[in-house]
Amino acid sequence: MACIDHLVVMASNLAQGVAWCEATLGVTPGRGGEHPLMGTHNRLLKIATAEHRTAYLEIIAINPIAIPSINTGARRWFDMDYPALQAHVAQHGPQLTHFVAGVPDITAAVAALAAQGLDRGAIVQASRTTPSGLLQWQISVRADGQRLFDGCLPTLIQWGTTHPTDAMSDSGVALLGLQVQHPQAATLASAYNTLGLSDRVTPAPGPARLSARLQTPKGLVEIHTP
Repeated sequence: MACIDHLVVMASNLAQGVAWCEATLGVTPGRGGEHPLMGTHNRLLKIATAEHRTAYLEIIAINPIAIPSINTGARRWFDMDYPALQAHVAQHGPQLTHFVAGVPDITAAVAALAAQGLDRGAIVQASRTTPSGLLQWQISVRADGQRLFDGCLPTLIQWGTTHPTDAMSDSGVALLGLQVQHPQAATLASAYNTLGLSDRVTPAPGPARLSARLQTPKGLVEIHTP
């Protein structure tokens, strides 16, 4: 059964991401780490609830001093190299852009989507160091970096023996729900059903939009895609 693993908030740089989190959600995000594969880095915030037991929020930015180790011509995950998205974030500040779904068998999940004509990308091994040890995971990444369906088709992830929320403190922020709206809602609904995600998210027809409702120290807050 799939789950909402984490929400992706893209920032032009991590300092802006931290300031956004403090102003919008009323809390300072915890430390994150580096992604040598993609040349990105992040800050993290646990948003888990009884329904979303391992959910967290990732504030991610390109690390300007890092050189990604991905193949020449490939692009970073989550459309982070897409000029229009970069320009929007630069103009309007950090934005919810995507979400990642945790799956128990990423090989089977990617194959199941491929059978529906949805190329979620190759399965890539990734890792980063933390004070608690090495985090390791497998993640689906397209060479073109595309999120697909305006960010509404989740990237897939399968964690190793350790999940990042294992070492995170409660933040005072909780994920109440994730809403997906898209002109191709029927296609997304079929994909979610294949992944076992339908019990948690039900796509609705309409203009493309991904919205997360969060209970925070500032009250109920909704963040959404551009």
